[in-house]
Parts: sequence; C-alpha cells; structure tokens
Amino acid sequence: MSALSLVALVSLVSTVFSRQLDAHPPQQQHRHWAPICSGNPTNQIRGCDRYGCGAFGADRHSGKGKHVGVDVICRDGATVYAPFSGQLSGPIRFFHNGNAIDDGVQIRGSGNRCFLTSLPLPSLPGYCVKLVCIHPIRYHGQIRRGQQLGRMLPMQEVFPGIISHIHVENCDHSDPTHLLTPDVPPLPQQDRRWATVCAGNPTNEIRGCDKYGCGYYGAPRRNGKGKHRAVDVICADGATVYAPFSGQLSGPVKFFHNGNAIDDGVQISGSGFCVKLLCIHPIRYNGAISKGQVLGKMLPMQRVFPGITSHIHIENCDHSDPTSNLERGKGQ
Repeated sequence: MSALSLVALVSLVSTVFSRQLDAHPPQQQHRHWAPICSGNPTNQIRGCDRYGCGAFGADRHSGKGKHVGVDVICRDGATVYAPFSGQLSGPIRFFHNGNAIDDGVQIRGSGNRCFLTSLPLPSLPGYCVKLVCIHPIRYHGQIRRGQQLGRMLPMQEVFPGIISHIHVENCDHSDPTHLLTPDVPPLPQQDRRWATVCAGNPTNEIRGCDKYGCGYYGAPRRNGKGKHRAVDVICADGATVYAPFSGQLSGPVKFFHNGNAIDDGVQISGSGFCVKLLCIHPIRYNGAISKGQVLGKMLPMQRVFPGITSHIHIENCDHSDPTSNLERGKGQ
C-alpha cells in the first residue's frame, strides 16, 4: 500500500470514528459500570456493621488506615458479572491466608482499536479494577461488560454477621464510587420510609406513656438520669414482625442480658440503614432479608412487664433518632 493510500485510509477511519463519537460521546458510552452482583442492580454499597463500613475512605486498622476500595453488597453464592469489558488477570489474593474468601481477579479495560486495520484509535478512558472475595470462572482471557465473571464466596463463614460484599478496588487506589452509581438514579419521590414493622400496627404507631415510662425517642430513663435512645413501636405479644428495610441480618442481640422471656433480638444492616429490633424472636439470625418479609414474632412482654404497652424496641446502630423513617401516615 502506498503512503498516499495509507494516509487516505487513516483519514477515513478517523472520520468514521469521529462521527461515532458525535453520535455517542464518551460520556454517554456506559458512563457507569454494569451491575456487579445479581440481586443488587444498582451496585448498592455496604453501609456499616460491627466490622466497619463499606464506603471509600472509611477507617480501617483502628483508625490508622483508610479503605481504598468500595464494598458492593452481594449475598454469598450470588452470580458476579464484569463491570466493563477488558482483560482478566489473577488470581488476586487479598488476605494471603487461604481462607474461604481469599480469591479474586483483576480486569483491565482494553483500548479502542480498529480491528480491520489494527491501527490505534483515540482511546476512551480505560479502567483497571480488582474484584476480591469472588471466585472467577477463569483468571485469564477477555471478558465483556455484563458477562458472567464468577460467584460470590462464603463471606459469612469468615466474618459472621457482616454485610456480605465484593471488595471493588481501583488499581490506582482512586475512588470508584461514581462509576458504580446507576445510570438512572432513584426517583426523588421514591418512598424511603420503612415498611410496617408489626402486624396490627400499619402506621408504626409509637408507644405513648405508661407506668413504665414513654416510648418516644429521648424520653427520660433511669430516674431522669438517662435518655431513651430508641423508639418503641407498639406490637401485641405474639404478633408477626416484618423487616423494615432490606439488608443483612446478624445476631442474636441481647438487651437485658438476663435471659428473661423477651431478651432476644436481631440487627439488620443495609439500604443505608443499620437498626436493632429487640424484644422479638427472629426466624433466623443471619442471612439476607427483604423489606416487608417476615422477620419473626413479638415476644411475651406482658410476662416481664405486666400492664406495659407491648412494643418492639427499635434502636439505630448509631443511636440516632429513627422516628422519621418509621412515620408512615394515617391509612398507609
């Protein structure tokens, strides 16, 4: 091929590529990564649990280090998908101890090329990411965005009660959060309030005052020397209890530490919330649960405190006020 012909070919390819970019600018070509875990279509990030928090920059190693990845919620055994197209390499050993979740793989985004001519074209920004705590189908070769990559490993075996997740870490330790955000954000009018917690109390009505005290947040406790750092949602003894939001269970949670008839409960972490529900007996203490799913049953509070307004003690893990999340309005 003559030099003149080569110049003409390069010019033609560049023109075609420019027209493609005009129609589909880089910022519109998969600005965000594909869903990584089945059951988590928005790449929801782990909140906080007793092991720490999943956000980029969260404290690690007793405050002496920072989290250089993002933890995308993923239940044990779930299918894992490639967030973008690229080249696989691995295995990646994060813990270096051979435990049940010490596996992973790296994906490096390939540059854009014209495969007919093998001439390099202007590259869109490339990615390089490590996905840890998964077992990939293979450690080498090419993979396409959204193609099955492997499966989530049994994190509960290593860290019981943690919010199971895939550790997603950019190779340059930059923050991948904005790339994990879904292309279509949640609608502003989406109801963020919690579901009904107790059968027979559709509006999550809060206990008033009785001879044992009051159920609202901040009510006096311990002869006026303390404050109630929770909310008491009215619930008849033996009533069915439901999950207020979707998340990961952990427990048991003991409030009285004396083995009485109501000394049981469970924690739910997820959907941006972490809460303890006490004086209930859950169906199970571990695993994933969905908003509105049966969580367990109300324990016999009248047996311990005769004449009290029976209730579920609902306490945010950070001791903040959960009242606004519980308010559902009359008739809802």
